[in-house]
Amino acid sequence: MITRRAVLRSLLGGGGALALGGGAGVAQGYRFGVTRHARALPGLRSPLRAAFLTDLHHGLFIGEGSVAAWVDAANDLRADVVLLGGDLLDARLNEMPPGLLRQLARLRAPLGTFSVWGNHDYGSFGRYASRHYGPVRADWAARRERFAGQLAGAGVTVLRDEGRSLRADLWVGGTDDLWFGQPDAAAALSGAGARATLLVTHNPDLLPALPRPVGLVLCGHTHGGQVRLPVVGALQVPSAFGQRYAMGWVTGAHDTSAYVSRGLGLSGLPVRNLCEPEIALFQLSPA
Repeated sequence: MITRRAVLRSLLGGGGALALGGGAGVAQGYRFGVTRHARALPGLRSPLRAAFLTDLHHGLFIGEGSVAAWVDAANDLRADVVLLGGDLLDARLNEMPPGLLRQLARLRAPLGTFSVWGNHDYGSFGRYASRHYGPVRADWAARRERFAGQLAGAGVTVLRDEGRSLRADLWVGGTDDLWFGQPDAAAALSGAGARATLLVTHNPDLLPALPRPVGLVLCGHTHGGQVRLPVVGALQVPSAFGQRYAMGWVTGAHDTSAYVSRGLGLSGLPVRNLCEPEIALFQLSPA
């Protein structure tokens, strides 16, 4: 994870090279932009617009107002489908977060809104213990299913190692979280047939283990490192592969194209540097 201690250690070790004082880093953490990407997708018969929002981290540093702004921006893109890359939550889940659910229910896309789980979602359910989330909860799995039901009521379908046919030419699959779930990309893609395939998985470290080629994989988790320095890049990336999957376009097994989003929320510290939060819009065309 991107931890407060690791970021502070890196900043102090660099002689305070980052000018995060005066609220500069905080301000960067709450501004966001839209990145646009045009790609051909094998198997697609007609164009598709897909909006990807990931790592909302609603809770500790992110409130309903931030989520509302992201939803407004996503709706303005008039996407055919909205995909959420996990880490929706970053708070001990004592009750369903009404503000988050209220805002996600406003997302509009004719083909639907789909999400996967991330590691911070599992922490919020009580799957693992931390200073922020408290002790492990015996009922964490029941909390996960309860929240999935609440999301469904808000129009968001959670894909946990499963997929859906959205059009005759399009399959969308989603996997469980790599760190605290049991991700099964083969199950998520089962039934795709000759359709164009989109796979959402929270953690890009799953990319080398893809069981088959995928048209496009969308990931989050890394936040692009969240705090970056000129030339040096990210101070810390929560990946076993270091900077390899920090952000942007990367390649997985079977020469699969994948995009790792910088995400929208904040983890560890409420700051970013040279790493603007993003909503990614993919304008996909027949190959």
